Amino acid sequence: MKNRLRVLRAEREWSQADLAQRLEVSRQSVNAIETGRFDPSLPLAFRLARLFDTTIEAIFTDEAEVNEAEKSAS
Repeated sequence: MKNRLRVLRAEREWSQADLAQRLEVSRQSVNAIETGRFDPSLPLAFRLARLFDTTIEAIFTDEAEVNEAEKSAS
């Protein structure tokens, strides 16, 4: 799953540790989500969306959808 978490965090000038503290998770969890090694639980995804005042879909994108869109554009 792709995500915009790093971009959203950078726009607010938050470190991974800052975001982790706001979410009450470890910095390593934030890093794993940002790098795509870990997909967050649904409750955590909702907390992220509320924190960034956006929708879950605006943060996370299914890679299969991205690949299909790229194929269609070609």
